[in-house]
Amino acid sequence: MANTKEIRRKIGSIQSTQKITRAMQMVAASKMRKAQQRMLASRPYLQRVQEVISHLIKGNLEYSHPYLTSKPVNTVVFLVVSTDRGLCGGLNSNLFKTVIAEMKRRNDAGQSVLLCTIGKRAESFFMHHHANVIASTIDVGDKPRMQDLVGIMKVVMDTFDVGQAQEVYIAYNKFFSTLIQKPQLDLLLPIIDTKPAASRGNWDYIYEPDAMSLLDMLLRRYIETVIYQGTVENVACEQAARMVAMKNASDNADDLIDEFKLIYNKARQAAITTELAEIVAGAAAV
Repeated sequence: MANTKEIRRKIGSIQSTQKITRAMQMVAASKMRKAQQRMLASRPYLQRVQEVISHLIKGNLEYSHPYLTSKPVNTVVFLVVSTDRGLCGGLNSNLFKTVIAEMKRRNDAGQSVLLCTIGKRAESFFMHHHANVIASTIDVGDKPRMQDLVGIMKVVMDTFDVGQAQEVYIAYNKFFSTLIQKPQLDLLLPIIDTKPAASRGNWDYIYEPDAMSLLDMLLRRYIETVIYQGTVENVACEQAARMVAMKNASDNADDLIDEFKLIYNKARQAAITTELAEIVAGAAAV
């Protein structure tokens, strides 16, 4: 039977860990609410920009912008948005599995794959697997700002502008609810009409000063907005996943404590029984 002192030590250790997981659960719950507010606040702007872009695609453009033109694909860029920290369940691993599966499919088709990453987890994972990571941004924090992502945005758009890549995708976790976060892989460039319902009717615009400069600015702002939205969505998913993971850890700690208490009581009873038997045997010998 296990030593009672050792069992008490294990119970104390689990209780100390449980205090940490419960504190992390409460912190994650607080951060999740704030992250959801930022995510929901930015969604209407993105939706409105997507409607305008959809109208432009349906309209009679004065010239063909490169961001709206599809080309034969030789190289693909994946912008992977992950967390900087762990302890959030399978959030990152599920996203990485989705990206790896798509990378394999592209490689089998004879296409090259380049990677840009946001977050330490994606950077370390793909570096460890010797993927071709051309740019990385880390430590965006729980409150991502547009200026924190400017560098990675420029790299992504430059690879498409110079013809280094013919397609760009963004991979992130999309927030559906506290319990549901799903990996998302969306085409970023070239821009195609993904909202036919919002594009009913014929749309056209009068451009001032000219279509080229206006469209170039608008489409770049659209790409930046999609990347920012993917980042804030991923932050909300991170906090929700961490809250659930820490709750599960706390519940598992309760189960372990109950199990060790049962073992402790059995060991204690066995020790008492042994002592009583020794006393009785000693008394009988006298």
